[in-house]
Amino acid sequence: MKAHELREKSIAELKARLEDEKQALQDMKFNRAIAGQLENPARVSMTRKEIARIHTIITEKQQESAG
Repeated sequence: MKAHELREKSIAELKARLEDEKQALQDMKFNRAIAGQLENPARVSMTRKEIARIHTIITEKQQESAG
């Protein structure tokens, strides 16, 4: 999801999305450890970047509401 699409969401929606992404990353790491390989190894990198993007936007929104 693009950053501008994430900025339209509320903090609660972003936190829910963040938990979903973290769970997906954990599942991918588990599958890689058990099976030895993934269908799409690049998906791990994309998920990590998505998590960072969501963290950044949550921080921006919290600073915006505090300031």
